[in-house]
Parts: sequence; C-alpha cells; structure tokens
Amino acid sequence: MENHDTDHKALKRGFAKMKEEKWPVKNLQEFRAALQEGAPLALSIFAYGLVFGVLARQAGLTYGETVIMSAAVFAGSAQFVAVGLMGAGAGAGQIVLATLLLNLRHLLMGASLAPYLSGTRLWKLALLAHGLNDESYALTASRFRRCGGSAAYFLGAGAVTFLAWLGSSALAAAVGNAFGDPRWYGLDFAFLGAFIGLLIPQLKDKVSWLAFGAAAVAALLAGQALPGKWYIIIAALAAAAAGVVGEAHAHRSAGHYRGHGAGNLPDQD
Repeated sequence: MENHDTDHKALKRGFAKMKEEKWPVKNLQEFRAALQEGAPLALSIFAYGLVFGVLARQAGLTYGETVIMSAAVFAGSAQFVAVGLMGAGAGAGQIVLATLLLNLRHLLMGASLAPYLSGTRLWKLALLAHGLNDESYALTASRFRRCGGSAAYFLGAGAVTFLAWLGSSALAAAVGNAFGDPRWYGLDFAFLGAFIGLLIPQLKDKVSWLAFGAAAVAALLAGQALPGKWYIIIAALAAAAAGVVGEAHAHRSAGHYRGHGAGNLPDQD
C-alpha cells in the first residue's frame, strides 16, 4: 500500500512537471508566431521610420535625441507631429498637448485588449503597454479573436514593430541629409499603405463596415471643422459608438430570430 501511494505521488509530480515545462514552449511558440506574422508590417514600419529619422534631423534633433525619442516615445504618428511642431517653433506645452490628444486612441486599444490579459502582473502590463501601437494592436487583436489571449504574442508583436521602427529611424538619423528628400523615394506613402493593409483585413462583417464608415465620415467632417488632430479622436469615438450600436442591433436581431424558431415554443420549467 505504501509503495502504491509513493508511486501515485511520483506520478502526480511527473504530470505537474510536464505542465510546467509546456508553458515556456507555448510562450515561445506564441512569440515566434508574432514575429512571423508581424514581419510584413515591419517592412512598412522600417520604410516610414526612415522618413521620421530624416525629418527629425531636419527639425534640429541630434542623432542621440532622435534615437532616444524613438525608443522612449515609440509612437510613430505622434513623433511625426512632434518633429513637425518643433520645426515650426512650437513650445513644449503645445507639443505635449498635441501628442497627448493624438495618442488618446491608445486608451481604446488597451481597453479592448484588457479582457484577454486579465491576471497578468502589473509590471508585465507596463512592458506590453510600451509596445502598443497601431500595428502591434492590429496583429494582437486579430490573433486574440482567433486563438485567445496571450501575453507572449503581444510581446512579440510589440518587439517586431519596435525593432523595425528604432532601427530605421536610427539608420536615417545617422545618414542625415545625405538621404535626401524622403518624397523622392515614395516613402511618405509607406505610412498610408501600412494602415490600409491593417484596415482591410478587419472589414469582415456589417458592423466592421459600419464602424469604418462612421470613422471616415467623422474624420472628414471634424478635419474641416476643428483645428489640429482632434479629427482622430472624433473618428475613434464615432467608430466605437457605431460598433456598439451595430453589435447591439446584431444581438437583438439574432435573439429575435431565435425567438421565432422551433415554432416559438415557450420555455418549460
């Protein structure tokens, strides 16, 4: 009897060890998947990172300042706005306010990913948050909807975009004006092309198209009526509101059809 108990305990320890060993392997697989799926986007990020590096040097930033900004801020569109304002002689307060408003959309991104990352430690969330950008969000949100949440995948998506952005902006900043005008190479289109590539695969149903249409109309109208980058915030809020309304209508419709199915029989206690 004693030998049987000992064998049973050893077997339980063996299974527990097997479970512990599977987690690092699974995390590594998720991380690698993010690197592979993010590689095409990394090419576009690298292209417009070159544009930023050149513009930053033209705005008066040193090589070190350009690299530190890309590493610490790591927000492509906000960095473009910031160097543009610097070149125009804007004050620090104006630059901070403009980039803050532009990056408020990250609150919506983070909120949509939060349910998949419940239970993740705070310091890990802080690390993941630094890698949150439009590209890494698009990759991660799509993956999470298909396969469930994974902090390792999110980390990989942030890493591949971070390395592409930092490497390209550092390279262009080192070359400086010898790179010439980025428009000569058509690199200014890479930024737009990357976002089109992120958007189109997400438009899979009526609700997605509704949110897209609401954002487009709101951006066009707000861009004409409001100064600065407010149109981005307005468009994001319009898309979110349209998505909520669309999803609610879809659920009501689904419930209505279920209610009329099977002869609309009453529930039985």
